[in-house]
Amino acid sequence: MANPLRGEVFKLYKTLLYLGREYPQGSAYFKERLKSAFMKNKDVTDPEKIKKLVARGDFVIKELEALYFLRKYRAMKKRYYDPER
Repeated sequence: MANPLRGEVFKLYKTLLYLGREYPQGSAYFKERLKSAFMKNKDVTDPEKIKKLVARGDFVIKELEALYFLRKYRAMKKRYYDPER
């Protein structure tokens, strides 16, 4: 019987893969780390443990989004801020 959390795990993986395209150290680096993290936990079958791992993945998504927003903010500030005033 298939695990009911399987779809949630696939959605998490796809979302992280999408967000990794703009990772500062490169998308290939991010993709490699993402795959190793998911492969490390591939044998987990306990639903509670899977839910905790998915929650951790959601936290990573929020951290990546914050990183990207901060990078965009800094770029905009650098572009429009006049340091000689």
